[in-house]
Amino acid sequence: MPRFHRILILGGTTEARLLAGRLAAQGEREITVSLAGRVRDIVPHPVPVRVGGFGGIDGLAAHLATEGVDLLIDATHPFADQMSRHAVAASTQAGVPLLALRRPAWIRIEGDRWTEVDDIHQAKAALGDAGRRVFLALGRQEIDGFGWAARHFYLVRSIEPIADRRLDDAVYMTARGPFRETDERALMGAHRIDTVVARNSGGDAGYGKIAAARALGIEVILIGRPALPEAPTVATVDAAMAWIDHRPASTAARGV
Repeated sequence: MPRFHRILILGGTTEARLLAGRLAAQGEREITVSLAGRVRDIVPHPVPVRVGGFGGIDGLAAHLATEGVDLLIDATHPFADQMSRHAVAASTQAGVPLLALRRPAWIRIEGDRWTEVDDIHQAKAALGDAGRRVFLALGRQEIDGFGWAARHFYLVRSIEPIADRRLDDAVYMTARGPFRETDERALMGAHRIDTVVARNSGGDAGYGKIAAARALGIEVILIGRPALPEAPTVATVDAAMAWIDHRPASTAARGV
């Protein structure tokens, strides 16, 4: 019997899906991935998936106890900070070990023209008054219903359709990554984009737009990550597998 038999992965990321597959392939473990349900078109997973919230910290703690979960893995999106806070609190309340799988943020390199901001409101302000041609590469929650200034042109891309299409001078498209740099360069060129607004999500799937903007000399208004709670943390699926199979006796919690 493995050290951790019943594992709950808080997912919604490529890393969560890949980790679930790696764990399931070992056998002898019961793996479940939990998704918040904000995206209706769910990517197939190699393990059972539950969809929907738990009812806050108490609800998640009760679920861990009722289902006999041995290990809780927080592999949510880097911007899902509320869920990460709930995971830490619930794991403590239920007495269940927690591992956070948090992909590293993108780092500025030579040629990047970044304006780094703290949140979506600062990103909007950073666009300024002069009309720009803006690629909004954000989540639906940041785009849907947000009061983006009408003086700019927007190319709006999201996984789910945007319900509130209040912008007149805009092109809306739905697509799911990963996106190749060559395709991102062609897309930005076709729409004469001069500014990209994105979150610093990290990872390979969304990096194409960052690399394309660098190659084209386009400014990127990059929204920094929220502060996440301290927890035992790894950065890759390989590191998560190693931690699960051979948990170090002196693992130190660290924040990201």
